[in-house]
Amino acid sequence: MPPLPTPLLGLLAGALLAACGLPLPWSFLSYLPLALLLVFVTGDPTPRRLALRMWWAGTAYSAVHLWWLTAFLAKLFGTPVLGALAALLFALEGAFLAVMASLAARLFTSREARVWALAGGWVLLEWLRFLGPLAFPWPTLGYTLLPTPAVQIADLGGVLLGSVLVAATAAALVSFWWGRRPPLVLMSALWVAALAYGVTRVPGPGPVQPTLLLRTEFDSFGRATRQLGPAEQLEVQQRLSAARRPGETLVWSETALTRPGVPARLPEFPGPGISGLGTSQPRQNAVVSVDAARRVLSLNRKARLVPFGEYFPLYGALRPAYRVIEQAVGFELGGLTPARTLTPLTLNGVLYGAYVCYDSVFPWVARQLTAQGARLLVNVSNDGWYDGWGVTQHFMMGRVRAIETRRWLVRSVNQGVAAAVNDLGQPVQVLARGEGTLHARPRLLTGQTPYVRYGDLPALGLAALLLLYARRLDR
Repeated sequence: MPPLPTPLLGLLAGALLAACGLPLPWSFLSYLPLALLLVFVTGDPTPRRLALRMWWAGTAYSAVHLWWLTAFLAKLFGTPVLGALAALLFALEGAFLAVMASLAARLFTSREARVWALAGGWVLLEWLRFLGPLAFPWPTLGYTLLPTPAVQIADLGGVLLGSVLVAATAAALVSFWWGRRPPLVLMSALWVAALAYGVTRVPGPGPVQPTLLLRTEFDSFGRATRQLGPAEQLEVQQRLSAARRPGETLVWSETALTRPGVPARLPEFPGPGISGLGTSQPRQNAVVSVDAARRVLSLNRKARLVPFGEYFPLYGALRPAYRVIEQAVGFELGGLTPARTLTPLTLNGVLYGAYVCYDSVFPWVARQLTAQGARLLVNVSNDGWYDGWGVTQHFMMGRVRAIETRRWLVRSVNQGVAAAVNDLGQPVQVLARGEGTLHARPRLLTGQTPYVRYGDLPALGLAALLLLYARRLDR
């Protein structure tokens, strides 16, 4: 039987790794397909062809992990054919990995050293995906640890610390296969330590804050194109809110209310509570706290706009080109203003770390709010844009924010997962289908984790150690 073509091998390697990024109970075995990917990529000694191998693998990795984007684009443009535009993003994500692989191949000469350099470089590239206006950190290795207690190390160094554990384990497996045992012995000991750390974590004590969470089912595209007016959504939200019990804080989802500008009062909202708010002057996506007299007390804008969804590079200069897209989708693109600073919302003497939808993908958002005293994380979201496993992936990432900060997380959503998640990242109450409410009882917690204090520095330091070990192997 003839060997499989190199591109096909790369696609298979990337697809196997991406399968571990899906909500599956065995996703923590991600180090196995990553080890196979590292062996495959370093199988060609020339930097150019090595980078090409990584491009094939990285493109498949992104395509499988983000396949739901094809359905999103198909709905956005009204035709399945244009869903194929997502392939451009998949190829771009593969190109980032290919550039990293090319640098590793030029800086390190031996095959084993390149394996370790790619492991460290992979983590550093994940960190870079959190930065800049086009940041898109969706596929991150650390999330694959969610089915195991080892994910609890996120309170020490964030989700990237989990990525270091996965990447270093994969490299150690390759070294072991080639006859070098000490790295795998060390990584085995670290896995035991991570698992022991995880199983000894217990939920933190704190006063209960009764909260009413909502899940609605509105057509996000219909509302964006004004085929569905805000009155229909408002009526459903008010009807569901009638289930509120005494003492409960009410939470409505992203852009549950809209206004031309920032209002002083929200008479439609039965406060006290927190609600998503969209305004047109200035155009912003925000979350506000509202007291029992329905007065707006505090506001946070969305910190991270979705690239090519809410933020469009060079929107002014390329307006004629964007205008064609606007006519195709039926609504105006761009123009949203992100938050310059983040502060917790105040309500009845409690500080809430409230953020909007996509912000939950960025660990620094919840980290900044917690560092300023937020005692409960509140994620208002509209997951009606997503399809398939994109909804579940978004919820999985939000769960890790609870672990990193050791805060409870509550979510009110449209077409997503409404939930209360404890400070161990464990879903306590979940509503994933149909209209409805959750009478949640999250706890208000205090204190700061090592991750809140030091951020990604521990993970970045360990990634640098992987590169130093690669240099040592070369010497």
